[in-house]
Amino acid sequence: MRSLFCIALLVNLVLPVHGEADPVDVSSLPQGVKRVEIFLLMGQSNMKGRGKIPAKQTPHPRIVHMNMENDQWYPAIHPLHRANAPDKPKGKDNSGVGPGLAFARELIRRDEKLLVALVPTAKGGSGMNLWKPNGKLYKPAVAKARKALGDFPKGTARIAGALWLQGESDSRRNLHPSYAKVLDAMVVQLRVDLDAPKLPFIACTIGAFIKPEKFPDVAQINTHLLGLPDRVPHTACVDARDLIDGHIGDFVHYNTAAQETIGKRYAAEYLRLVSRP
Repeated sequence: MRSLFCIALLVNLVLPVHGEADPVDVSSLPQGVKRVEIFLLMGQSNMKGRGKIPAKQTPHPRIVHMNMENDQWYPAIHPLHRANAPDKPKGKDNSGVGPGLAFARELIRRDEKLLVALVPTAKGGSGMNLWKPNGKLYKPAVAKARKALGDFPKGTARIAGALWLQGESDSRRNLHPSYAKVLDAMVVQLRVDLDAPKLPFIACTIGAFIKPEKFPDVAQINTHLLGLPDRVPHTACVDARDLIDGHIGDFVHYNTAAQETIGKRYAAEYLRLVSRP
C-alpha cells in the first residue's frame, strides 16, 4: 500500500528495540523512487549481527527488508535477521546489529531515487558446506532473491549484489584448504542461478581478534577471502582486520561500531565495483 510509504516519508517512525512496523506493500514505490536494488546478505553469525541494538530506531522509507519467516517486506531495522515472526518479535533470538543497514544507508545517501531492499539469509554457525551450490542454505537464498525480484513493480528492480561474511566455522577442523575453491564455485553458480553474470559479490574478513585456541585457521581463511578478487572477476573483499578491538567481548563477533564501519566499507567496495567499465 503506497500510503505506508507516504506516511513514513512525512513522520519519523520510531520503533523500540525488537519492534517492527506493519508490512509494506512494495507493488508500488514511494514518490520519487525510480529504481530498486536488491542485496542478498549471506554468511553466518557476524552477518546476522551480534552488536547491541539501539534502544530506539527510526526506519528510513527507502530501505526495506524481507522478514525471514514470512518473506514479507518491512521497514528495515535491526535485527534484520530476526529468527521469529514479526508479530512475535520477542523470544529466543540472538540476532543483533550486522552490517546490512549501514551499507544500505550509504547507498541511499548518494542516490535520492534509489530504494534498497535487503534480503537476509545468513545462519549462525553455518559452514561453507551449507553454502556450496545446492547446499542447504544456498538454495533458499536463491529462492528468496528470485521472489524479491518479482515483488516490486515490473522493470524497476534488479538483484544488485551479494554481501558475504562467513568463515569462522571453517577456520577449525582443518577445513580451510578447500575454502577458496568452494567459495569461488558458489559465486559463479549464484550468478548463473540469478541470471546476473557480473553480479557484484563482496566478502569481508573475519575477526583478527579471534582466539587461535578455538579457531586456529583464521589467518588462512582471511587469506582466501582477501584473494577472492584475484580469482573471480567483479568481486571484492572488505579488509576489517584493523578492527582489532571491535568485538562484543567474546573475541568472535563484531560489535555495533565495527559493524557500522564494515557496512560503510561494503558500500565503498560496491560503488567501486559498479563504477568500473
